[in-house]
Amino acid sequence: MPTTNPSRTTATLAPLRTHLESEGNRLAGIRILTRDAASAGECVIALDVGGTGMKGALLDRRLRPLAAVRRATPRHAGPDAVVAEIAAVLMELAERAEAGELTVCRVGVVVPGVVDEDLARAVYSANLGWRDLPLADLLRERTGLPVVLGHDVRAGGAAECLVGAARGARYVLFVAIGTGIASAVVSDGRPVRAKGYAGELGHLRIDPDGAVCGCGGRGCLETVASASAIAAAYTARSGRPVSGAEEVAALVARGDADAQAVWDRATEALGAALAIATTLLAPELIVLGGGLAEAGELLFGPVRARLAEGLTFQRHPSLVRAELGDEAGCLGAGVYAWRAVEDAPGPARTEEPRLL
Repeated sequence: MPTTNPSRTTATLAPLRTHLESEGNRLAGIRILTRDAASAGECVIALDVGGTGMKGALLDRRLRPLAAVRRATPRHAGPDAVVAEIAAVLMELAERAEAGELTVCRVGVVVPGVVDEDLARAVYSANLGWRDLPLADLLRERTGLPVVLGHDVRAGGAAECLVGAARGARYVLFVAIGTGIASAVVSDGRPVRAKGYAGELGHLRIDPDGAVCGCGGRGCLETVASASAIAAAYTARSGRPVSGAEEVAALVARGDADAQAVWDRATEALGAALAIATTLLAPELIVLGGGLAEAGELLFGPVRARLAEGLTFQRHPSLVRAELGDEAGCLGAGVYAWRAVEDAPGPARTEEPRLL
């Protein structure tokens, strides 16, 4: 196995650890996280691959992090470079498990775009350049590890439904806003997958004359309301470059007129898109996550108002902030991995409604 590079930055996942430890007694009763077999020394590798960064961890059966890493996603170097980096991170985490005398039971990798979990293929990703990629097989060949593939936002939504902001809700729309925008739809306690095509809220066309999207369409929600689009729009409008949407949010709070105009357009578009989704799906709860949700009421206030304006007879859902932050996808990858362990051949188990 390759030698771990000690210069690489590690993350502690302390906020997630604190949250999960507080949930310990309740989690002990969740079937997918517990098993009669002895769990001492067992873990899974969980990796969330985003458009700009990767978050990986070793997770025990209660989803408590035993080790964690963060890496940049080398998407500008091309799809092959991204696959190579994913494999390298998995191997590093496997090394850490070996050093800690831990047995890796399964690996969960979640990625953006269109993902067919049943076929373990990354069907399409506008941000990473993948098309019909047998990613799980490629990673198994390169690492020798048992890999389960999933969709990053569906995994994040599953985590929020199990231990986050949507605990106990059965009709949920989880929306992650970062480099792109995607959503996970949970209906009657079950995810809507549609062979990986469900939940592409970011590619809802809101402006036929708008900017060209990475998907090839024009005027998609992502081109207006994603974190990357907000930063780009402010730079184009003001002539002053910003590092990201969080800087635009700070400028809004300080009364910058250009920032306010960009922010208003983004929140209006997001609220309108959520009204459309509500009309079609009737969620009782909409959970907003991803980096943009860190703006708090600066985002939620106007989006909540725009959403309400777009509804009449429809169910008016509550709009809440995700509780698991940017760790939701990694945690969800761990849920996928432990679910695969549970589904391995063994004693018969009683079927229950499943989030994955």
